[in-house]
Formats: sequence, C-alpha cells, structure tokens
Amino acid sequence: MLRSLSIRNVVLIDRLDLGFEAGLCVLTGETGSGKSILLDALGLAIGFRADADLVASGAGQSSVAAEFELAPDHPARAILLDQGLDADDEVVVLRRVVSERGRSRAFVNDQPVSVALLRRLGETLVEVHGQFETHGLLDPATHVRFVDAYGRHLDLVDVVADAWEGWRTARIALVVAEEAQRRARADEEFLRHAAEELARIDPRLGEEEALAESRAVLMHGEAILGAMNEAQADLARGGGIEVNLRQALLKLERAKAKAPGRLDAPIAQLERALIELNEGTAELERAAAGLDLDPAGLERAEERLFELRRLARKHATSVDGLVSLRADIDKKLSELDDGGAALVRLARAVETTRAAYAAAAQKLSAARVATGDRLRDAVERELPALMLASARFRVGLAALAEADWGPGGAERVIFEVQTNPNTAAGPLNRIASGGELSRIMLALKVALAEADPVSTLVFDEVDAGVGGAAAAAVGERLARLGERVQVLVVTHSPQVAARGRQQWRIAKVADGGANRTEVAVLSRPERAEEIARMLAGASVTAEARAAALSLLAGSEEAAKKANAKPKKTKAV
Repeated sequence: MLRSLSIRNVVLIDRLDLGFEAGLCVLTGETGSGKSILLDALGLAIGFRADADLVASGAGQSSVAAEFELAPDHPARAILLDQGLDADDEVVVLRRVVSERGRSRAFVNDQPVSVALLRRLGETLVEVHGQFETHGLLDPATHVRFVDAYGRHLDLVDVVADAWEGWRTARIALVVAEEAQRRARADEEFLRHAAEELARIDPRLGEEEALAESRAVLMHGEAILGAMNEAQADLARGGGIEVNLRQALLKLERAKAKAPGRLDAPIAQLERALIELNEGTAELERAAAGLDLDPAGLERAEERLFELRRLARKHATSVDGLVSLRADIDKKLSELDDGGAALVRLARAVETTRAAYAAAAQKLSAARVATGDRLRDAVERELPALMLASARFRVGLAALAEADWGPGGAERVIFEVQTNPNTAAGPLNRIASGGELSRIMLALKVALAEADPVSTLVFDEVDAGVGGAAAAAVGERLARLGERVQVLVVTHSPQVAARGRQQWRIAKVADGGANRTEVAVLSRPERAEEIARMLAGASVTAEARAAALSLLAGSEEAAKKANAKPKKTKAV
C-alpha cells in the first residue's frame, strides 16, 4: 500500500509530505482547489507521462517520491529481482524528477532506472480509475489474468503453459529435422561421393602426425643409420664399455669385505649402469635393424599425407576432423536411407503434444466459462445500486485460431458491458461514458478484490453524476473495498466522504499574491464541518452540520458492523 507521498514544486504545491493509512482515504475540496494535482503527482511517481507544465513556475525542477509497503509475495519484488535491485526491504520508494524542459529521471530506492521500469513497477502497485484516464482493467490483456485468479485455477494455467512448451519444443524439433533432411536431399549426390571418398581413404585420428614423423625419418635415413653405426663402434672400442664395467665391479666386490657398507652404493650404481648399457645397446640394434631405407616407403608416406591434407582442405577441416566429418555424413545418409523414420517419429511427437495441449486448454476454457458466469453475476449484483440497473456485464471468451494458440490458452478473454438495452455490448472503454465507467470499474473491483494483486486503488470522482442513494451505495462499496485494499478517492459526495477512514481537505489559498495548494488531514470535528460544506455549499447551516454528523455516525456504525464480521483481508 501507499505509505507516503512527498511532493516538491509541482504546479501550486511548493512542498508537501503526506502519510496515508490503510483502508478508504477520501480527498475533498472545492472545484479547482488542486485535487487533480495530487493525482498528477502520484502519476509521475508511478511512471505516467511527464509534462513540463507540472513544474512550478520559477522552479528548475519538480520531484515526487512515493513510498510503498510490499507484502512478501508482491509481484513488484519479482520485477526488482529481475532488474538486479534490492527486493528484501519491506518498502520500495519510487521517485521521479522532472526538469522545466520536460525531461525526467526515474529512481527506485535511489537507484537510477528507466521510466519504463518505473511504470512496470507502478502498474503492480497502483491502479487509477477516473473519468478521463485509467489503466489496469481497461487493458483487455489483463482480463484473462483476473478471470484466472478469480476462478482460482492458476494450476490449470500452469498445466496449459507446460503443455504448450512441450508442443512448441516438438514442433521445433520436427522443423529442424525436416530442414536438415531437405538440405541432405539437395546434397545427396555430393554426400554419397564424399562418403565413398572418405571410405576409400579411411582417415584415422593422429595419422597426420604419425605420417609426418615417418616421412622425416625416411628423408634422413642414411644419416640416422650412420649415426647408429658410429655409436655402436664407440661402445665396442677398446674392448667395449661392458667389459670395463664388469672388471671394475669385480675389483670392487673383492674389496667390499674390507670396507663394510662403504662400497655398497657405488657397486649398486655400477650394476644399474651395466643393465642400462645392455638395454640401450639392444634398443640401438633393434632401431638399426628396423630402419627402412626403401625409397618406395618415403614415396608412399608422402602420397598418403598429401591425399589426407588435400581432402581436409576440400572439406574445410583438419585431417583429424575428417574422422568426425565421415561419421556425420554417414549419419545423414543413414537418415536418408531409413525412409524418413525419424521424421515420422518426430511428427508423431508433435501430434501427441498437440493433443495434450488441446486437452489442457479445453479444460482451462471450461473453467473460464464457469468463472465468467460467476463474475458476471457478482458484478451485476452491484450495478443497480450504482444507478446502472440497465447495464449488463459479461466475460466474453472468443476462441482463437490454432495459429494464435499460446501458453495462456486457446481463447481471448475480454470484459464487455451493455449500458442500455437498445445498445450492443462492447469493450468497457468503448461503450461506457466517464461516470458510468468509473462505477462499473468500482463494481468490478469489489467483485475482484481478492483476485487483484494491485494493493492501492485510486478513483477520481467515481461518484460523478450521482447523488442520494446511489452516492451512498458508491460510498458503501468503496468502504467495503477498503477492507481488503487501500483505496484513495477524490470525491464531491458527502456520502462517500463520510465513509472514509481518513479524510484530506485540499484547498487553494492566496499567499503573497500567488496561489498555492494546501492539504490537511482532518480530525472528526473538522470532517463534520467539511462534509457539512459539501452538503450545504458556501453557507453552512445548522441543518447541514446535523446531517454531516448523522452521516459520520452512520458510517462509523457500519464500519463497526463490518469489522465485527469475519473476513479475509488481502495482504498489501
């Protein structure tokens, strides 16, 4: 709910700090006193269009800050988290600064944000209904959400969304597979030729490196063989290293007993050296024996390496990449040869998931039809007392073409109204006049109070054009709505004003030759005087004061009875 509103340099308001209570808060005052300025200021804070005309004369800029209390599950928290903003605090502060040139800046909890984000947050926090400006329920895109929440079948909505995602995924898989096969069919001749060529060459991982090494050895074979022969001659020169090592070991073994422990280490090292010498000599002999100096071997290695590299360049890959390329081509040809069995399986999956979606959507549609009937009855029960006895409300459900089905279901939901028996029903904002629209919205809000996540409702002169019993009915419904959410009402009706839990008087006063707007919260005696003024006009009579006290007493008694009844209170 709205906790406070701080206004600086907005039209006739220099500086104003207002604190709001829960329930029904009424704003009263003479025509032209500046009530609309307060709504314009609140509109700035929640992202409405900025206008340089709102900046007070002589001020470089105006600013408005609105502080809202958030319930733990309020939708605004999800938006804050999604934007990387702190969503753990109990309150959120929306602030807007407008320059004298009409440029504006937006802030959330003192963090700069876009005006679009400010408006997104504002739409979850405040809903404004007036004769000339409104949003929320007048947007047909919101109607399906209200119906689903009112009918308490959000679980069905989730099932439909999941079924839609399954169907969408299956369709994408089929389209991808069909496109892949279409390309494969177009390239079939090339694929088969490439497969034959790759099968003939039969590339293997690591083959390029092995061939390059073999080629290098063959190219320098004589030099390598000469080095090996010289090394063997060096090892055999002078009786050979092995003979010398053995003689040295024999002499040390004889002296070992005369020097206990001192010769163990050198003897062990020399023994290992003898072993390594023998193994090295044997490896050298094997290497020399295995060295192939056949010129034909070099030619074969070079031809093989050239062929592999040529094929790799042809297919724009590496030599090792030819192995995976061959597997991929073989897979495509296998899919072509299997007669499209994979496509058949994917098409069957599309049919299955579509049937699952259609069944879930049909169940949701039935629930919406039943909910629409209940909501129609609830709204129409409110209309006669609001001087709209001839009006008819209905929840229209229009089936969508299959191409327009989506995660939200298979129909469009729109609230329609028929204001007179001889007129056709149509969308709310196209059929109802300003005063009628506000009262229809009030009836809707009373019916949808528990289904609407918005916690602060603003009604601008919802009582326009009505009086007497109808005005009392408007006040009673606003008070009833105020038991669940915070309601701010700009009103000229004493019956509505008397219903408020909190009342503000807005007045325009002369100050040094200039006008400014003042706002004051009224005590009970002050409320009685203000309501008497609303009843009597410029000259307040004793009868008017008595009538005002009677209205206040009756409203207080009604409030006591309402509070005594058990009821569900919406978290704000």
